[in-house]
Order: sequence, then structure tokens, then C-alpha cells
Amino acid sequence: MTMSPAPPAGPARTNGHVSHWYAADGLPAPRPALDGDLDVDVALVGGGYTALWTAYYLKKAEPALRIAVLEKEFAGFGASGRNGGWLTAALPGQFRRYAAAHGRPAAVAMQRAMFATVDEVVAVAAEEGIEADVRKDGELHVAVGAVQEQRMLAHLPELREEGWGEEDMLRLGPGELADRVRVAGARGALWTPHCARIHPARLVRGLAATVERLGVTVHEGTEVLDIRPGAAVCRGGTVSARHVLRATEGFTAGLRGQRRTWVPMNSSMIVTAPLDRAVRDEIGWHGAEVLGDGAHAYCYAQRTADDRIAIGGRGVPYRFGSHVDSRGETHTSTQRQLAELLGRLFPAAAGAPIDHAWSGVLGVPRDWCATVQYDPATGLGAAGGYVGHGVATANLAGRTLRDLVLGRDTELTRLPWVGRKVRGWEPEPLRWLGIRGLYVAYRAADRRESGGLGRTSLIAHAADLLGGR
Repeated sequence: MTMSPAPPAGPARTNGHVSHWYAADGLPAPRPALDGDLDVDVALVGGGYTALWTAYYLKKAEPALRIAVLEKEFAGFGASGRNGGWLTAALPGQFRRYAAAHGRPAAVAMQRAMFATVDEVVAVAAEEGIEADVRKDGELHVAVGAVQEQRMLAHLPELREEGWGEEDMLRLGPGELADRVRVAGARGALWTPHCARIHPARLVRGLAATVERLGVTVHEGTEVLDIRPGAAVCRGGTVSARHVLRATEGFTAGLRGQRRTWVPMNSSMIVTAPLDRAVRDEIGWHGAEVLGDGAHAYCYAQRTADDRIAIGGRGVPYRFGSHVDSRGETHTSTQRQLAELLGRLFPAAAGAPIDHAWSGVLGVPRDWCATVQYDPATGLGAAGGYVGHGVATANLAGRTLRDLVLGRDTELTRLPWVGRKVRGWEPEPLRWLGIRGLYVAYRAADRRESGGLGRTSLIAHAADLLGGR
């Protein structure tokens, strides 16, 4: 007798409250807010990975520099403490744009720099004693069904052109994939070693503590109202600095004059309660590989160090006017969609209790490409627009900003994302209609493909063109 799959679990026990990653250790004790004017050499606006890595590398290079990090909430409040825990070298969709603007060798150099960045983060975490559940078992892109398999096979030669060698990307057949993890309906996968699973909040907390030990001042509860040459104007005072670097990622639209620079796009996650041994054995996911699928509205997942499955994807992708819900609450329908997806990929986990649901925002430029910018004449700089791949990319940005601020001409400062500028997003309501329509189209394409279409849906091709992806 064939048993019916278990129904999806009910709503999460906890919704919002930043993220599950803070549940075990609690929120960090607040650091002092800025209280009066301050004079430093470098002011960093934002308290996530980008700002903290930049502060770390600047202080290591020039210990005498006076550096202040200015954060509206607390260090790690944004995407740095809410992401899926993928320390990945992937630059999805960006290679072609970098190559078109600067040539293939420059784009390949960018990809190779990302490979090295994964190892850099792992090494620094070990050197500085940052305990963040770091485990480098690689990344699996799983093809679920025939159409995703077609796309996977078509993509492999493209990856070779982009600088991924045989040692960087391995094709796995269904049996080889099942030896690592059993995914229902999987036709195979691409595996790369250039990825590590991390605990996001522990990484950002450890990094914040590290830069403080080095002498960096971190001001929390400090809202920056305006950025101008030589100053960051805050609610509690003005910070004068020769170098003012913006590292606000998904919260950039809230700054004066930045409404259309990068849109804050939402991503949502759920995490199960710890799975019992029978379920774990049925799934067979005993390593720490992170896992994503080949859908247009793709998912991302990890098996946590305490045997949960954390899985995420797009819920409500964008709020009108670039507004942000900083509480991170996730709509019940999005929780249900993610729980259903969990059950489709891992039937043994269907019905598993959902401990926590949360959401966060990531910064998306109009061309979907990350950038690092610095103007030596004004001392103003910025980095971000990581399009959901900022855990590793923020480290590369921090090292690049270090070299730009210090006036160095290095391989990093010659990478094709340095100085990249694109037009802003369309005004409302075109922005809202376009982004919401994009993800409606992707979900429709996924439904048609899973329903037996037999090829990539034309809807998805049209959405890619209209979205500029």
C-alpha cells in the first residue's frame, strides 16, 4: 500500500525576531550609541559583514587608523544575521556582464578571486578563534526533474568557459548524489568544493568582537541620516572622517538620495526542529554540503550542526516603495510554501515541526551585479548589491575597499566590479509591478515545467529578458 505524504507542518513556533540564528545564543548585548560628534579616519556606515570585514583588513594593514562602525540596530541585524549560511564562491549570472564590460580574462579573475575568498574566510575564522560551525563540504546544485537536468547539463560547458575547471565543478549522477543526500525526483547534481556551511550570526558576532579587540569602535543604535564627503551625519552627532564608506546592502534605499540605487528584495526562511535519527537516516544528509535546486524561483538549504534543515526562498519578493519590514516576520502563505517545498524535496521530513520562520532583505542593483566603489577625491566609497551571495563576497569587498582606501594598485583593485555603475531602478509603480511580475512569472514557469512541459518555459526566458538578469 502506498502511503500518502505527511501534510505540511503548521505555522512556525517563532516568527520574525531577527532569525533562528540568534535563538540559541540570544541577541547580543547592545553596544553604546554615538553620543556627540566624533573625529576618525574611516567611518563605516552599516554593521554587517561588509563593514566589519573592511574594518578588520584596514586595521590589520594600518593599526594606527581610527575606525568607527555606525549601525542603526546591532551588528549583524540585517542580512549578515539572517542568511542561509552559504559561504559560496558562486557569482550567478554576473560573469557575462563583467566579461561584456571588461573582457573574459577580467571576469575569470573575478571568479578565481571568489574561489580564494571562501578559503580566506575559513582561515581567518580559525585564526581569530571565531566559532561559527564552519565546515567546507561544498555546494550541491540539484536537478529535480527532466527540465532542470537539461538546464544543468547545458550550464556545465558555460561554467568551464567561466573558469571553473574539472577540480572546481563535478557532475554527479543520481546514485552519486544519493550517496551524499537523497532528494526526491533528483536526476543528478553539480557539486563544487568552493563553499562552506556556516552559522551566520556566530560569524558576524565573532567578527564584531574581533574588530573591537583590534581597536575599532562599534556604535550601535546609531542611525546615519546623511552621507557626504568628510562626514556621516547621525542622529546622535556627526562623525567626521576622511573616508566614509557605505555598507548598507538591503537597507540602502532608506538613505537620502539612494531610493532607486539598490532595491531591498526579500528572502524568507524556515528551520525545522532537530530531526530524529530515523528521518536523518532516510534523507542520508550526513555531511555539511549546502543544497539548492534548479528552479527559476530557486531554494537554498543547509543541514545545521544540530541536525535541523534550514530552507529558504522568495516569499513576498518586494514591498512597494522599497519599504523594509525590519522585524522579519514571514507571511503564513510563505511559511506554507517553504514547508511544502521541504516535503517535496525530503518526504521523510514532511510534517516536521517548524521552529522558526524569518525574512530579510538583500540589495539588488538594476543589472544584478555586485560592486565596489571608491572616489579618492571625495573619500566616499560603497560596496554591496550582492544579490543574495554576500557571505563570501562581502569579504572580497572588504579587502578591495582596504586597498582602495590605502591607495594601493593591486589585483583586487583591478577586478571588474570596481567602479561599476549602473542606472537606478525604475520609479514606482513600475518598480513594484516589474519585480512582483518577475517572480509571478518564475513561479508560473516552475509549475509548467514540473507539470510535464519537457523544456524550459518561454515564460522564464521572457522574465529573464524583462528583468535584466
